[in-house]
Amino acid sequence: QSCHRPVGQRASQEPGSRGLPEGVEYIPTRKKGKNPMKPVGVAWYSLYARTRLGYLFYQRQVKKARERYPHGHSVPQPYCFPGVKILPIPVLSNNYSYLVIDTGSSQAAVIDPSDPLAVQAAIEEEGVMLEAIFCTHKHWDHSGGNEALCQKHSSCRVYGSALDAIPQLTNPLADREKVSVGCLTFEALATPGHTVGHMVYVLDGDPFGSPPCLFSGDLLFLAGCGEPFEGSPETMLASLDLAMGLGEDTLLWPGHEYALECLTFASLLELDNSALEQKLQWAVQQRQEKRSTCPSTLGEEQTYNPFLRTHRPELQEALGLWQGGGEDPDAFRARVLKEVRRRKDLYQAT
Repeated sequence: QSCHRPVGQRASQEPGSRGLPEGVEYIPTRKKGKNPMKPVGVAWYSLYARTRLGYLFYQRQVKKARERYPHGHSVPQPYCFPGVKILPIPVLSNNYSYLVIDTGSSQAAVIDPSDPLAVQAAIEEEGVMLEAIFCTHKHWDHSGGNEALCQKHSSCRVYGSALDAIPQLTNPLADREKVSVGCLTFEALATPGHTVGHMVYVLDGDPFGSPPCLFSGDLLFLAGCGEPFEGSPETMLASLDLAMGLGEDTLLWPGHEYALECLTFASLLELDNSALEQKLQWAVQQRQEKRSTCPSTLGEEQTYNPFLRTHRPELQEALGLWQGGGEDPDAFRARVLKEVRRRKDLYQAT
């Protein structure tokens, strides 16, 4: 069984003054241009990322999510090519872990095991051997299951950046370092911004006749982008550009189910973007049925993801931004990215 490529029909309703698709509502969380991360948010982030309070909060997240979503927050659909199977595992309230299986050897790797019980259940159901954990970054909702899974699987190695305090890290990776699990080859790419040591992992699809697969953690979501907690707009822009260099056919497997929130926000910025309207309508239907919205492709993302459209005149105009005389093009794009981020922080979509 394999996931279908996300396609949708043109939305009959448009955002803003023209209404929203059924089931989608905009709720502004701030009426004025104040960043909700400052100052209280920054203090909370420091507690979450650097103290035991963060782990206790994560444990509470896990407990509540297991009670609320005993079968996961979404209905996942495995994606199969000859020799490889990718199984999204819905965990917590909106996270995804991914079990990637070399079907020939039954060796497997997991990306960002948030909830060890959910990941272990998938491992047992698939009858595979867990050989590797690839962590995109240190945050507990991406790394909280490392210890329990390593205790269960003695040969399992934990990979990630040494710049992040990743729990149980056994094999620190350098930028562009490659790791093999059975016939699977993953390449680690340093993508700082969300955290200093954030990494994404690219599965080489050539041996299986498939496109590359990008496991993006909190760098990139469907129509969205992670908060630059530990980086500047310039740093985040460089990381996004690096990811986009992988090619338009690359499959995007994000760390969160944020499609509706991100698409509804994006539709506020570009009211006449037909690709965005179509994707929003499709996502509304998917989420009404509790179906996963991943994967998308990087080619698709360029047509509706505002964080990847900083070079587009229509988005720049919608934001009321123009390049200054003599301003470096990338510096201007970073300024556009910063404004998109500021506006995104002022909205919460439900």
